[in-house]
Amino acid sequence: MIYPFIEEHKDQWPVRWLCETLEVSPAGYYAWRHGPRSPQQQRRDALVVEIQAVHAEFRACYGSPRIHAELAACGYDCCVNTVAKLMREHGIAAKTVRKFRCTTADSNHDLPVAENLLDRQFNPSDANEVWLADITSILTREGWLPGSAPAPEEAGA
Repeated sequence: MIYPFIEEHKDQWPVRWLCETLEVSPAGYYAWRHGPRSPQQQRRDALVVEIQAVHAEFRACYGSPRIHAELAACGYDCCVNTVAKLMREHGIAAKTVRKFRCTTADSNHDLPVAENLLDRQFNPSDANEVWLADITSILTREGWLPGSAPAPEEAGA
């Protein structure tokens, strides 16, 4: 990151002064400028191209763990942390999906509301005067168990 900065500003200030200010050696700058990229850097550049291809293939929905899994399936030997670092450095990020918000309990509506006839008085004087229902459900290992009271067949047994 320092050497490209020196390359951009070498026309404005002397290279030796820039290297001294940025605390790098002029020999290192000239080696970077004229020398080939290291094998490690070449491998990372190729990996970035593959990351971009996988990212585009899956419509930018995959993050670094899934991209790493795809690269591993294609035979690329790399670490998930390296993939995450390269994605961060090159601005490759997964699209985030908005979380679902339940809007079924809309109490701000203009529809008529039924009257509260019982007013929480659940003691009828005659049979079939008041009908109630329990909509509570309990999650068990075998699935949802509707209602918390036992069924009529089970209550007498």
